[in-house]
Amino acid sequence: MGAFETEKTAKDAAVVETQSPSEDFDQPSPLRKIISVASIAAGLQFGWALQLSLLTPYVQLLGIPHKWSSLIWLCGPVSGMIVQPIVGYHSDRCTSRFGRRRPFIAAGAALVAVAVFLIGYAADFGHKMGDSLEQKRPRVRAIGIFAFGFWILDVANNTLQGPCRAFLADLSAGDAKRTRVANGFFSFFMAVGNVLGYAAGSYSNLHKMFPFAMTKACDIYCANLKSCFFLSITLLLIVTVSSLWYVKDKQWSPAAKTEGEKSSSVPFFGEIFGAFKVMQRPMWMLLIVTALNWIAWFPFLLFDTDWMGREVYGGDSGGDDRIVKLYNKGVHAGALGLMLQSIVLLFMSLGVEWIGRKVGGAKRLWGIVNFILAIGLAMTVLVSKLAEEHRKTAGEFAGPSSSVRAGALSLFAVLGIPLAITFSTPFALASIFSSSSGAGQGLSIGVLNLAIVIPQMIISLGGGYFDALFGGGNLPVFVVGAIAAAISGVLALTILPSPPPDAPALKSGAMGFH
Repeated sequence: MGAFETEKTAKDAAVVETQSPSEDFDQPSPLRKIISVASIAAGLQFGWALQLSLLTPYVQLLGIPHKWSSLIWLCGPVSGMIVQPIVGYHSDRCTSRFGRRRPFIAAGAALVAVAVFLIGYAADFGHKMGDSLEQKRPRVRAIGIFAFGFWILDVANNTLQGPCRAFLADLSAGDAKRTRVANGFFSFFMAVGNVLGYAAGSYSNLHKMFPFAMTKACDIYCANLKSCFFLSITLLLIVTVSSLWYVKDKQWSPAAKTEGEKSSSVPFFGEIFGAFKVMQRPMWMLLIVTALNWIAWFPFLLFDTDWMGREVYGGDSGGDDRIVKLYNKGVHAGALGLMLQSIVLLFMSLGVEWIGRKVGGAKRLWGIVNFILAIGLAMTVLVSKLAEEHRKTAGEFAGPSSSVRAGALSLFAVLGIPLAITFSTPFALASIFSSSSGAGQGLSIGVLNLAIVIPQMIISLGGGYFDALFGGGNLPVFVVGAIAAAISGVLALTILPSPPPDAPALKSGAMGFH
């Protein structure tokens, strides 16, 4: 432990400022700079909202069966497990004259642009390469191009998001309250991106803005998806370029090696395993609660619009034209529900700090909202059964009654409350608890990311099979999510330590706080 502390001190001392001499990076940055960097989340989340609301139905329209559609989401956790810790490690040590975080944020934005181009034009490229346009036949080439673009998009998201959150922690300079506020603003702009993304996804005539989007191989649904991604990348590039131009970053220079000092032969893996080795109980408890929380969230995040299309509206992506039309109508209604959820998320994000103080702290707030999540996921069963009963009397193609539709949309909206906490509190706690983990902000957030991507892998691999065991549909995995949310709530209230309310965070390891 002593050697680790010596290494920490040497590395912290090696951070030198090569930007404006009047700027003190050892003090918390002005709120306007934190808001500017946090605004990148709006562009990032615009694209992520489109992924969540439109891509699961889209891959089924390309010909992938429902029980296999969850496998496409393996791209995210696999890339997140590998990419984000590596990016976090190297962003802690980047020696670029542009700073430690900004090069990775810029590279991530550029990769997003490439990825959405491949996803949007997958059907067109697949058709040119020989895909049949018959509805019953899978478009194998389009699916391959889509999967490749989807993988690049997830790599890009992880390259962008980790350094962005680490940059916010750097700008907070170890102040616990400022760290929570910074993550609250990041959550707020994620909500802004969600509102824009889900609003775009719920509007079925967006393709009219881009007449060239609709082609022989790309129908209205595909053209709308393509148009949404055009808007997404435009927003991301605007907020990224403006933020990176306005907010300066610090350049890191390695400390001069003392005589007899040896470099690690496996620097990255040595560092990440070292972070696990010295990680104390608060961080381990945070990882456990976070993992259970995301086991609860991922089934709904991956299949919420599919649930609206199938269980609530009674459609099917693989049926005849009337059934497919009903399914698409449900998907668009689901996107509307996600937009309502994001509006709640937006306002909730602004009040996280205040509400946390009122209920007795961040961990108590997180525990309470996990029970709201558990109840909400369990209510999907009731809404689905009511929709099914309505179709028995009104007809197979009637769709849900107005009350059932209102209930489903209300459910989406209420879940915006726990989602706001999930998007902010774990990352703020990780920044505070990592003061004793021996890792920099980039690496610490990469480690926390493992508690997010491993549950996603579990759901992606087993969700479709688990649903199939119980006759198909989405309800079985939603019930599992409800149980995981309840357990997560109990653990958050009982075993998760409380962070200091306003005291400055302790000095972190490798280059986290200053």
